[in-house]
Amino acid sequence: MSKSIADLRREYSLQRLNKTEAHPNPFEQFTLWFDQAVATKLPEPNAMTLATATPDGKPSARMVLLKGYDQRGFVFYTNYKSHKGQQLLANPWGAIAFWWTQLERQVRIEGQIEQVSPEESDAYFHSRPQDSQLGAWASEQSQVIDSREVLEQRLQQLKKEYENKTIPRPPHWGGFRLIPVAIEFWQGRPSRLHDRLLYQRTEEGSWMIQRLSP
Repeated sequence: MSKSIADLRREYSLQRLNKTEAHPNPFEQFTLWFDQAVATKLPEPNAMTLATATPDGKPSARMVLLKGYDQRGFVFYTNYKSHKGQQLLANPWGAIAFWWTQLERQVRIEGQIEQVSPEESDAYFHSRPQDSQLGAWASEQSQVIDSREVLEQRLQQLKKEYENKTIPRPPHWGGFRLIPVAIEFWQGRPSRLHDRLLYQRTEEGSWMIQRLSP
């Protein structure tokens, strides 16, 4: 290795995040930052790390794509029989994190998980490209398979089966919504004295904002 990992660093100095300038509603603040990430043409601005845990506390994390959000929470889709799906059904709490390198920003969100309605899952499923719809049927996500050829053969079979037909949503595939109880906005600053604003939901349903030490 030409350079020590310990020597890899950059100074953050693009912007700042003040409590007085932040929107009192974290969803509105997220929209502001997300729109800026899209406008900057970052690759996959909706990519996020999803952390889950088994009922006995064993964690795991992976990248997924945000597919919608509103005042209720943040939505993503998956196979309910996958590792993450099974963990979320057994232990319905999770965390997601966005990292927008070029903007020197991070957003962390923690909360409870619920399945979205069948109608919401149907609507999103049928908005996907046909090959993606068939892929949801072809893949037994997270299960051991002998080879890639198994997947490709299954996909070809499904293409013939559903040629010129509407593809139904698999019953084992659909959406989850993370209902946030805490949302943290992180803006990189010089000398590692980063700006961190934490929004926490109160028992009354409003949001309290606090500045955290970096």
